[in-house]
Amino acid sequence: MRYAAIDIGSNAIRLLIADLSENSEPVTFKKNTLLRVPLRLGDDAFIQKKISEKKINDLVKTMHSFRLLMDVYGVSAYLACATSAMRESENGPEIVKQVKEQGGIDLEIVGGQREAKIIYASHFEEKLDRKKNYLYIDVGGGSTELSFFSDGVLVASQSFNIGTIRMLDNQDKAETWKEMERFIQSKVKSHKNITGIGTGGNINKLFRLSEEKEGKPMSLSKLKSLYNHLNSYSMKDRIQVLGLNQDRADVIIPAAQIFITVMKWAGVANIYVPKVGMVDGIIQTLIEENFK
Repeated sequence: MRYAAIDIGSNAIRLLIADLSENSEPVTFKKNTLLRVPLRLGDDAFIQKKISEKKINDLVKTMHSFRLLMDVYGVSAYLACATSAMRESENGPEIVKQVKEQGGIDLEIVGGQREAKIIYASHFEEKLDRKKNYLYIDVGGGSTELSFFSDGVLVASQSFNIGTIRMLDNQDKAETWKEMERFIQSKVKSHKNITGIGTGGNINKLFRLSEEKEGKPMSLSKLKSLYNHLNSYSMKDRIQVLGLNQDRADVIIPAAQIFITVMKWAGVANIYVPKVGMVDGIIQTLIEENFK
């Protein structure tokens, strides 16, 4: 059996097609195909408060392509989620209708709390010492989701309108940063020995650049030195000299800033990077809904 996940983010759109191992308990999945299209809906959504006709057309074409691919792969169930950019677009509901009519995809605009729940659905903390304290940090183009676990129990979770595209467009607000700091101080900081779990494309890339061993955490000091190293290069040199993709070379700087800030505020010295994201959480959510 195959499931599919579509994540319509502020920076990029992803399709994950996954093969399920139904004979295992619990049911697990293996990634089959992963596609990423850098549409950057956030540039429209955060500045103009609506998505332009050009980007709507590109989105609809992408969704139609994904629909055809899912048919070819024999996908039996899928979930398509749109996050921060679509949440803030005045024409979001119209786009959902267009995607359904022209692209053949049922699209859900998810709230921040549901987004956070989907992200930590992979429950990576269960692979570690469940008795410890873990802070999930997911940094996207339009928002950052924080979810705090203590003794294997979710203590608090919140979404903040702070993201890489939002920062590049100077649309992040000082009061939102203060709100995130207050959340960390009240819900997280009182606990000791907190370990970070970082998700999203940027932290995955930062981890690869750090050359840490797979399965080992990356230290805050390592992340800081990596940020300083990347920031010493121009955007052009990050592409030409360091070999970053164009749509990664700019967002990786604000992403590192968000991770560093959150880790400092929360007293997190080390962060695990399991290389999972929204699409992995969507597949896991589908499994939990269909194999209860």
